[in-house]
Amino acid sequence: MDTNVFSRTDTNDEIISAASYNLVIGLTLLWGFIINYFMVANIPTQSILEFGFWPFIIAYFISCFFGIYLFNKSDNPVVSFIGYNFVVVPFGLVINIVVSQFDPEIVLAAVRVTGMVTFVMMLLGSAYPAFFERIAGGLFIALICVIVVQLIEMFFFGTQSGILDWIVALIFCGYIGYDWARANAIPKTYDNAIDSAAALYIDIINLFLRILRIMARR
Repeated sequence: MDTNVFSRTDTNDEIISAASYNLVIGLTLLWGFIINYFMVANIPTQSILEFGFWPFIIAYFISCFFGIYLFNKSDNPVVSFIGYNFVVVPFGLVINIVVSQFDPEIVLAAVRVTGMVTFVMMLLGSAYPAFFERIAGGLFIALICVIVVQLIEMFFFGTQSGILDWIVALIFCGYIGYDWARANAIPKTYDNAIDSAAALYIDIINLFLRILRIMARR
C-alpha cells in the first residue's frame, strides 16, 4: 500500500459504491466537527491556555503529525480513524481558543460561509479535476510563502496583515477542490474514504479559521 493516500492507484481492499464512499467521507467529517463542537462547548479556554504556549504548540504538532502518519501509513480503516482523531483533537483545542475571542453570531456566520464555500469547491473539484491538479504545485508554494511571511510578521514586527487571511483562505479553497478531486480518483474503499476525509477536514478547518478572522475584522 502506498503511504501517500492520493497516490493509491490499486488496492486489495473491498471496493464500495460511490454513494457509500461519499457517505463515509461525510460521516467522518461530521464526526470531526461534532468532536470540535463538544470541545468548544465543554472545555474552558483558560484551562487550555494554562498549559503554556510552547508545551501546547509542541503537543499540537506531535499529535497532528502522528495522526497524519497513521492515516497515511495504514490501510486499516480503524487505524486510519484513530489517526484522524489525533488530528481532530488538537485542532479542536485551537478552534476553542480562537472562537472564544469572537461574538457567537460571527462564529455561526463563518460556519455557514465555510459550509457554502466548501460545497462549491467540491462541485468545482468534481467538474474540473485536471485544473486543480495543475495548480497544486502553485498552491503549495503559495502556502509555504504565506506561512514564512506570517511568522516573520508575528515574531519580528508583532503584526499580522489582513490581506494574508484572504490569501490563505483562497489557498485552502483551492486545496478543498484539489483534495476532493483526488479523493474521487483513487479506489473507493472504506480506508481511502476516511483518509480523504482527514485531508479535507484539515482544509476546511483552516478555511473556517481564516473566514472567521476576515468576518470579525469587517
